[in-house]
Amino acid sequence: MATTFKTLTAKDVASTRNLLHEAIPLTGAIVSGTYSENNIKNYAHGMFQSVFDYPFLSSSANHIFDLTCGFSSNSALSASTSNQNAKKCNIYTQMSQILVGYDENSLVRKFDEDGNFVSTATKINEAYMLNFTRLLTKDEVKKQSFTLELGVSASYTNPFGKTITLRDTNANSTFKVNSPAGEYGILYASNSVGQALNGHTGPTEQPAGLIYYQAGIAIVTASVFSGLLSSSEGGAGIMSMSAGGGVNGAGSGVDEVLSGSTIQTNCNDFRNRIYNISFNNTTELNSTVYFCRAHHTEFNYSSSPSYISGSRMVVKNNPDDIPVAYVTTVGLYSPDNELLAVAKLSEPLKKDPTTEFTIRVRLDY
Repeated sequence: MATTFKTLTAKDVASTRNLLHEAIPLTGAIVSGTYSENNIKNYAHGMFQSVFDYPFLSSSANHIFDLTCGFSSNSALSASTSNQNAKKCNIYTQMSQILVGYDENSLVRKFDEDGNFVSTATKINEAYMLNFTRLLTKDEVKKQSFTLELGVSASYTNPFGKTITLRDTNANSTFKVNSPAGEYGILYASNSVGQALNGHTGPTEQPAGLIYYQAGIAIVTASVFSGLLSSSEGGAGIMSMSAGGGVNGAGSGVDEVLSGSTIQTNCNDFRNRIYNISFNNTTELNSTVYFCRAHHTEFNYSSSPSYISGSRMVVKNNPDDIPVAYVTTVGLYSPDNELLAVAKLSEPLKKDPTTEFTIRVRLDY
């Protein structure tokens, strides 16, 4: 226990904030079920499925994201009463309740294409939802880093014959803040060579979804497989299913799939059209730096019992030698003398009346 203390003033303390970013690439091979679907976990409730990077029963498996779908009560698809459609409406309502919030009439808002709830712009009434785990997103997804590449070919067996890419273009300066879940950006769709779809002159004219940065959730409008595509950009976005799917044969569009198939089937079909997902995560590192200053008249004696032997300083050869100590540890104490933190030096520092120095102690949290 220390017997000599020095009070730190406001001039001795500084705070810093750093944002650390890590690139996260998710290839379609992993997402689509690299291990014969053993890394895809489905649940008895059938409301979503989880994707892992290894077979989910393995102790090495890491949870990557959850995938689900749903549509609003305003959607024409909500009239159907088959294949979990009540659950699909509930999922949409739950997600919009959390991410979009309520209007002035205490009604749950719908996902909006451009995030402007005052306007009557097109709402996203049918959507696929990707909920990324905290293991990947950390504190948040970095703005203007999210990319989702989807196969939109009419062929189920070769979905990547034609692809589109969804990006949060210019999100650093155009992100929205009118969400109870934090900041979010608009996902804009372009074809494989970066051109806007349906003859638009710029990517900002073709919104296709939303990315919520702090929540780590991407909302993709189902119209990426239909209305957003011209006939030359994916066969009108027909989402054909294999024999194992809920709807068979060419001509089965995304609306038929959403309303006529289970959530699990929808997740399988959407997941097998993911070519690539990439983004940078963000870790906020807050630090407090304490400048522990030892002037030439301070800390020249040690409080260690081994410093004295027979009423004599063991580090002095002659009584006339100047006092000397070796600093090995810095302790930070509370006002009531309780030890809060300890910092160890890489090597002892010699301290005597002819030297003074400043030890910089940083606490990260």
